Amino acid sequence: MQLAVQQGLDLVVVSDKSDPPVCRILDYGKYKFTQEKRAREAKKKQHNSSVKEVKMRYKIEEHDYKVRINQASKFIQAGDKVKVTITFRGREIQHSNLAIDLLNKMASDLSLISEVQQAPSRDGRNVIMLLSPRKVN
Repeated sequence: MQLAVQQGLDLVVVSDKSDPPVCRILDYGKYKFTQEKRAREAKKKQHNSSVKEVKMRYKIEEHDYKVRINQASKFIQAGDKVKVTITFRGREIQHSNLAIDLLNKMASDLSLISEVQQAPSRDGRNVIMLLSPRKVN
């Protein structure tokens, strides 16, 4: 404690469980600032991907389908996952096989930049597929 006071620094306990307790003499304000700076740098480097959704119907025209493909590719290139949802109304649910074919077509069209994380599956009145960005090696 006397050494720390003489140098104008702080005595910081590193490990109090050891015998004898381990302490360091350092400027605590500067130490705390560098820890916070490291945490900020680590936070900048991490990318938290969110799930974006693209909705459509199974009776979609070619141009509208291309618009949905472009939306999904923008989301994937931004590093986000894409949830593709096809909704049904009334008796359309009988044609869920056409929706699954459409989702498989979409997965093959986006296969260069994405991979299927969850295969097409029925969820109530919807058929859902999840695409994630392809890992770069």
